[in-house]
Amino acid sequence: HCLECELSSFPPPSSEATSISLVVRPHLNPVPTCFLGDSGKVTTVVATPGQGPDRPQEVSYTDIKVIGNGSFGVVYQARLIDSQEMVAIKKVLQDKRFKNRELQIMRKLDHCNIVRLRYFFYSSGEKKDEVYLNLVLDFVPETVYRVARHFNKAKSIIPIIYVKVYMYQLFRSLAYIHSQGVCHRDIKPQNLLVDPETAILKLCDFGSAKQLVRGEPNVSYICSRYYRAPELIFGATDYTANIDIWSAGCVLAELLLGQPIFPGDSGVDQLVEIIKVLGTPTREQIREMNPNYTEFKFPQIKAHPWTKVFKPRTPPEAIALCSRLLEYTPASRFSPLEACSHAFFDELRQPNTRLPSGRDLPMLFNFSTTELSIQPQLNSTLIPPHARSHTAASAHGEKNLF
Repeated sequence: HCLECELSSFPPPSSEATSISLVVRPHLNPVPTCFLGDSGKVTTVVATPGQGPDRPQEVSYTDIKVIGNGSFGVVYQARLIDSQEMVAIKKVLQDKRFKNRELQIMRKLDHCNIVRLRYFFYSSGEKKDEVYLNLVLDFVPETVYRVARHFNKAKSIIPIIYVKVYMYQLFRSLAYIHSQGVCHRDIKPQNLLVDPETAILKLCDFGSAKQLVRGEPNVSYICSRYYRAPELIFGATDYTANIDIWSAGCVLAELLLGQPIFPGDSGVDQLVEIIKVLGTPTREQIREMNPNYTEFKFPQIKAHPWTKVFKPRTPPEAIALCSRLLEYTPASRFSPLEACSHAFFDELRQPNTRLPSGRDLPMLFNFSTTELSIQPQLNSTLIPPHARSHTAASAHGEKNLF
């Protein structure tokens, strides 16, 4: 059996049904004329706030322009008339037979490192009976992908302080969504929004996200190439939120290397790249990823030392963290808060650390009681002494949180 032939006959993808529900016919806003490009026009729609009770209200916006297209639909940028704030409006065709999973998930998330759903509304499409769901989200100007590309084009590497600030906030967002039972399933630099001034990072695009339930199968054909965990490449359908940790490890490695760590156009190519670094997985590791492949003969390759994977001047703590994220065995990977507690991020916990511009670091220790109850044994590491008066724990006068 060769690797190519065996892997080309992966288990057939299972399908994920979201429960069919009778969707109560929502208020349908007419097609906003200015979506056709008339940016000076004011559009008013009846929209429901993303959080809180279902109390539809009128929302007006202007200065509309298209900022993104994808298989899902279109993303516009607009300015809210009331607050003058910029927002992003993600417009997706709504399948009337199903509840929109992205909407259900976004409505229950509330975290400073996750793009916030401000409102949502429905609009009619060009064709009869077409209904579009419009998600009105925080607008954040840049992505980690574009920031990294900017440094690459300038033949330089992203300053390590940014790698720390961005990755820490990504892990914080993952700790929160995983505590809510949600797996993002598409962590990649393009889905990490950043404000270049403040260095605040917000995780976006929950279009592939899912509430994972133990014992219920999930499709393996999610997550973008280069960032797919090996268990997904092996066609596992019983995976856990640890697939997001693998993807985050790939993002960290990419920021350190200046290029993707496991490139490859097919699952086989990616697996070959992974094996070149981690070595051939043991029988036990294969069993942990997908038991159907334990009998399979892999080319026997020794692991490449992590220090040799990266450039000579890469901080050892960064390499050590990478090695604890990019593990074959899903359960052996660090949890998001274990990652946040890692020595690589110690500089962020020093009281005098600043951004290169001289600005303060973004808020990194404003943990909610929800966050502090995930792995309480880590709280004394996560919250440096100088920040202890600012956390939710002291705000609520709660004991035993550190």
